[in-house]
Amino acid sequence: MLVIAFGLVGAFVYGSADFLGGLASKRLSPFAVTGIAAFSGLAVLLAVYPLVGGAWSAEAALWGSISGVSGAIGISLLYACLAIGPMSILSPLTAVVSAVVPLAVGLARGDGLQPVGYVALALALVAVVLVGFIPEKGAVRPSLRGVLMAVGSGATIGVFLIAIDIAPADSGLVPLVFNRAVNGVIMVTIVLMAVAIARRRSDAAARPPAASDGPARAGLRTALLLALACGVADAAANGLILTGLRLGELSVMSVLVALYPAGTIVLAAIVLKERIALVQVVGLVLAVAAAGMLSLA
Repeated sequence: MLVIAFGLVGAFVYGSADFLGGLASKRLSPFAVTGIAAFSGLAVLLAVYPLVGGAWSAEAALWGSISGVSGAIGISLLYACLAIGPMSILSPLTAVVSAVVPLAVGLARGDGLQPVGYVALALALVAVVLVGFIPEKGAVRPSLRGVLMAVGSGATIGVFLIAIDIAPADSGLVPLVFNRAVNGVIMVTIVLMAVAIARRRSDAAARPPAASDGPARAGLRTALLLALACGVADAAANGLILTGLRLGELSVMSVLVALYPAGTIVLAAIVLKERIALVQVVGLVLAVAAAGMLSLA
């Protein structure tokens, strides 16, 4: 039951980090937000490390770095495919694939469940689709490019879970430290390259500060704070997920973590007053039912 709690809470906090990152991305580049969040999360992990500990080793560094690279690729592909749309199809597709990949690896490695556990996993996958479903009026069919990006995003996010699970059991937070560091370096490099390219292409002359620069700077400060908070939440979620993986099975945790859109949806409903669709409510109910069944398995 403790594993289920870590998985569900970790998924909710993970979704909360996405919510904060989404708000910040309205004012900053998503890559910049991800880079800032990576380094704020790294700061949190380094601050907590003396309390939690963990053995430093080449293996822990390797798998942590692999998880950082896969996470950076997964997030980049996620933003790209959602920009293409439709989100109502590509968002749940990404979540399902992110669960199926580590689920398959876990079962292939010998993760064992009682029959009710397999039923619960199937039910949870259905819940992932329903929770992540965003109804859109007149939604179009996804392009092959969008589908491939969504599948690639889900697969690489799944690799993140697999890499963290494979890291040595005594490594503690070390894999997550390397994950955040590598992820942050990749994202900051992308942002710097984009800025350099934009400057080369820009022929606009420098202009004096306009009257609207004050509000713009205030918006930038808000975005920076949101990005920093996103990193803190993401680090907390990764810590919960890592603990769940150490206590339980990869196959179970992968499906529970894929319910992360629930955290985003709930916060959007509370903070932004967005309406939760009936199909998403059904998905949340199914997720709770699946979690209860998994606790019996």
